[in-house]
Amino acid sequence: MRILFTTYSDRSLLLSMVPLAWALRSAGHDVRVASTPNLTEVITNAGLPAVPVGRDDGFSRMLGGKPASLLTGLLQPYDVAAAPERAAWEYLHAGYESVVPWWHRMANVPMIPDLVDFARQWRPHLVLWEPTTFAGAIAAEASGAAHGRLLWSLDVFGVTREHYLRLKAGRTDAPDPLAEWLGTYAERYGFAFSEELITGSFTIDQLPDSMRMEARLRYLPMQYMPYGGPAAVPEWLRTPPARPRVGLTLGITNIARFGSYNIEVRELLDALADLDMEIVATITEQEQRKLGSVPGNTRLVPYVPLQALAPTCSALIQHGGPGTLLTTARHAVPQLVLPWEFDAPELARRFAAQGAGISVEASRVNARTVRENLLRLLEERSFRDGAVRLRDEMRTRPTPLDLVPVLEDLATSSASAGRGSPPSRTAPTP
Repeated sequence: MRILFTTYSDRSLLLSMVPLAWALRSAGHDVRVASTPNLTEVITNAGLPAVPVGRDDGFSRMLGGKPASLLTGLLQPYDVAAAPERAAWEYLHAGYESVVPWWHRMANVPMIPDLVDFARQWRPHLVLWEPTTFAGAIAAEASGAAHGRLLWSLDVFGVTREHYLRLKAGRTDAPDPLAEWLGTYAERYGFAFSEELITGSFTIDQLPDSMRMEARLRYLPMQYMPYGGPAAVPEWLRTPPARPRVGLTLGITNIARFGSYNIEVRELLDALADLDMEIVATITEQEQRKLGSVPGNTRLVPYVPLQALAPTCSALIQHGGPGTLLTTARHAVPQLVLPWEFDAPELARRFAAQGAGISVEASRVNARTVRENLLRLLEERSFRDGAVRLRDEMRTRPTPLDLVPVLEDLATSSASAGRGSPPSRTAPTP
């Protein structure tokens, strides 16, 4: 089969797709990854063929106009997925009116014409798209391919959409900003709009069952497998630590996007300076220069592969990114999560509910609360037990290799049902 993965130009989103892409290639399928040109090197460094499409300006412009609420958790309307009491028609509609032009159109429009052209030429049997890369769904429908979403975290998008459709029922003339925007592309490219443009015909979910958030959609469970990009394991990481080791990672992506961490690193390291442990802090070289000298129990590194670091740690302090959280959870390491951006607070809350760690709200994060909660993680056996339970649960889910025949059957069934050849209508350039 020919299988196309697609995401807009966000490195962390692409990394979450790589293990399944490898699994499909290993099974003999022709796999390609389409994104805007900025992501080409990241794709090829992962050993996957890249298809550069469109322009890079959409994603950067989107980040430049980010609302302040993005930095404190889920933004409107997607916050209703975690707080259903907010799910009122006016609230949801206003939220879509905001995020469609600022986020979804900005990130997708530069990709769509080239991606559709490529899909119609290459004719993939299956398209797997990041859940806000609607360009993938458009290209799939325009080329007659089966398609589904590949989640990287909680399905706040599917759950929010379910609330919206429930409240929209009976409002025959009610506006629908997301459907109206995507509907223009359905008309241009000669196919009928359906909700599959928004939520796919199936959804691959990488979270363990105990942490999932789901709508009434078709979900395919898949075990999370870590991939962080090309990396070498340093010599100091090849032998067991002489004293308890604590990892500290506050998000390289956060620095790149927002220019800061959500805590003063200097104050944090000083607060841990008297503890008999080794603090391994992944801090960018630019931020390291700002720090100057650090306490004697601190090792600063710009990057270290987390899948190699985590097994050597007694605990990990981190920012709540799903890749960091799930990679560490695979090694049954208790985690202190300091979440702040978009999905991180709700993901951290669900993680802490498993007894595998502690989540501290952004408004309460300071050096003292970090120290106190880190000591709890190290001293209270219940967190280690919870981390072991979560690890064992994660291991029960199908691996990416296990999912390959399922996806093969879905693509075959879709072709048998009449898909597999693109609509004949030629679309104008958007």
